[in-house]
Amino acid sequence: MSTNETEPQPLPDTSSLTGRLLLVDDSETSRELLGELLAALGHEIATASSGTDALALVDAQPFDLIVLDIMMPEMDGYEVLSRLKQRTETRHIPVLVVSGYTEVDSVVRCVQMGAEDYLTKPFNAVLLQARIGACLEKKRLRDHEMEMFQQLSREKENSDRLMMNILPRAIADRLRAGEQTIVDSFASVTVLFADIVGFSQLAARLTANELVRNLNEIFSRFDSLAGRFGLEKIKTIGDAYMAVGGLPERCEDHTERAADMALAMQDEIIQFTQETGFDLSIRIGLHTGPVVAGVIGKHKFTYDLWGDTVNIASRMESHGHPSAIQVSSETETHLRNKYLLVTRGRISVKGQGELMTYLLMGKMG
Repeated sequence: MSTNETEPQPLPDTSSLTGRLLLVDDSETSRELLGELLAALGHEIATASSGTDALALVDAQPFDLIVLDIMMPEMDGYEVLSRLKQRTETRHIPVLVVSGYTEVDSVVRCVQMGAEDYLTKPFNAVLLQARIGACLEKKRLRDHEMEMFQQLSREKENSDRLMMNILPRAIADRLRAGEQTIVDSFASVTVLFADIVGFSQLAARLTANELVRNLNEIFSRFDSLAGRFGLEKIKTIGDAYMAVGGLPERCEDHTERAADMALAMQDEIIQFTQETGFDLSIRIGLHTGPVVAGVIGKHKFTYDLWGDTVNIASRMESHGHPSAIQVSSETETHLRNKYLLVTRGRISVKGQGELMTYLLMGKMG
């Protein structure tokens, strides 16, 4: 024999496998004899004298195998087998038919209906034990596969949930669909930048846990506002928060949505300071214009924006006043006659020159 050949492996011994069995037979004598035999082999036994009783027992408790007789009054074994295999809850339970019918047609019919095996009466006890062991092994493997499938399903759900927390739903759906490169151009969106004024000084007085807990509380409130007003959170950097209206789902009222969120963020900070006693305020900047948005990274995805609109929105925030919402002239054009705005004047912005700015004070009406 060649040294590269593999010797055939012996088949696994399944005769010692035990399980919870349901014996279905209208003959009390047959049930008692078979039950005593199988109980002596270590199986846990339940019995039913009719098909109706068997179906009721299967509904009430789990079984690893059903040993089913064919010749029964009212509801024969064929009907019981058919009903078991038609129902999602019971179709996975293996059925071993033990019957006095010796015709091939009966064997074929049962197998076609989903029976695992067929033994004729009178049966050999050793052969019965082997057949039951084989059925239990199939059930064990089937249960293991189902457990693995459910575990994979849970892991996929967790993965999807994490992806939804990192990426917009529409973008996550495109990635799951197999799209490799995601980049989109938007002619008009409104970018919001916010910075918590006083948090750096507060951080020097807080423990690490207190710092993270309070910052998380503030940003969680902002996240809720983003969902409420239909903005997409892009990222946080330290104690700065960035969101955008008008993408990835395009909409016409993105500037109003961003303005409403900015005003609500001021209210949230006021409420937070009243609850905690911390001396904090928020500085917010808005700018409206075109951007390019896309996903970067392979192992750690990031959905981000690029373009002058992002830079100007950032400058609107950084060149603003605490407790104020500073907006560009482009944003003011969209909000005019709907919101209360006052002219702040021109500010010098690196790379942009002198830009006219306004302060958003509230909403009309």
